[in-house]
Amino acid sequence: MIGEWLDIGKVEQIAPGTARTLPVRGADEIAVFRTQNNEFYALVNKCPHKQGPLSQGIIHGNVVTCPLHSWNISLQTGEALGEDKGCVPSIPMRVDAGRMYLLRSAVVGQKAA
Repeated sequence: MIGEWLDIGKVEQIAPGTARTLPVRGADEIAVFRTQNNEFYALVNKCPHKQGPLSQGIIHGNVVTCPLHSWNISLQTGEALGEDKGCVPSIPMRVDAGRMYLLRSAVVGQKAA
């Protein structure tokens, strides 16, 4: 795990149905989501519509609703759902032995918009 994946902490840091943010120097902030079904996802913390903070949205199933204009965003793909069009970058993530990891190249390689 060392090298390719960044250890970002214990899964207990994020309660089911909530999100936390991870600042990244020189890049966009990342939102890490935990669904009620204990699935974990990571997206750049900007709605593709008006850059609203997705981490402050409501999580339902594998979708987060942006708190600004109620756009529904897939946690799996970052794609806007329904009639809305747009996509926010998703960050590959994994959980192992109670710890969360983000793919280093996806975090370090992104540029702030």
